[in-house]
Amino acid sequence: MKLRVVIAEAWRSLTASLSTTLAAALTVLIGMFLVGLLIGLGTWARSWSEHQKGQLDINVYLCTTTTCGSEVTTAQRNAIRVRLQNDPRIGSEGVEYISKEQALEKMKKTAPDMVSGLVTNPLPDAFKITPRHGEDVVAIASNLNKNPPPGVEKVNYGKKTAKRILRVAHIFEVLSALAIVILLIAATILIGNTIRLSIFARRREIEVMKLVGASNWFVRGPFMVEGLLTGLIGAVAAVVLLFLGKELILPTTIGRLDAGKDVNAIAFEYTALLVLLLGLVLGAAGSSITMRRFLRV
Repeated sequence: MKLRVVIAEAWRSLTASLSTTLAAALTVLIGMFLVGLLIGLGTWARSWSEHQKGQLDINVYLCTTTTCGSEVTTAQRNAIRVRLQNDPRIGSEGVEYISKEQALEKMKKTAPDMVSGLVTNPLPDAFKITPRHGEDVVAIASNLNKNPPPGVEKVNYGKKTAKRILRVAHIFEVLSALAIVILLIAATILIGNTIRLSIFARRREIEVMKLVGASNWFVRGPFMVEGLLTGLIGAVAAVVLLFLGKELILPTTIGRLDAGKDVNAIAFEYTALLVLLLGLVLGAAGSSITMRRFLRV
């Protein structure tokens, strides 16, 4: 019974100061919409960056008579393979041997003009390394360059491209997290201001309630529920807008990008659930902080 009264009081307070409530709900709406948008775009961008990192590889070119004075031996080749496969950052599945004949066939398909007049095959045997994590490319290549095993002529990993991809991915992750934190703080503060205005408008009523023996829970309850409802209303509206954007706008933008089949954002259901939970948490946090500062009961 008391809970029903508390909820009724909270609803009465919300409807009594409708303009303030709408302003707070609109603020939560904008904040939660942007948070949901950043979650979707951020997870898609992270998936894309992981896809790009997965494309980073290291080419270990083996010695030929022309480059090293002698051809790499079978024993040296096997020793190189074992060393690479035993590296926990690579694993056995991340090592691919490409013979000079296979390399020439690939060149004929990708750049036929460059190999059309060749009499002999100048390409070396090579190992193509795909690390488990793209961030390990630089470390693996540096280690091989500092301590090259016998039979290795050169190690190449596209230094500039690899560093650029890793740098862009890191910067985007940091900026996305920072933007989400700022939006959450702003929404919490604005919900708190709404509760503060409600406390100020009902200060005489609160004094009367205390004089007649109302408990602290009964006085604080409506303001807590008011914050929760404000956060929930804004979050629900944000989810509706996000759904409309997903169905109407997303297919004409990101949907047209050929980023790879393994590049996907987090499922919309999880994004919607997270936005609703964040709305409730922000409402509760804004109410609690404001009541602690301005409601002395």
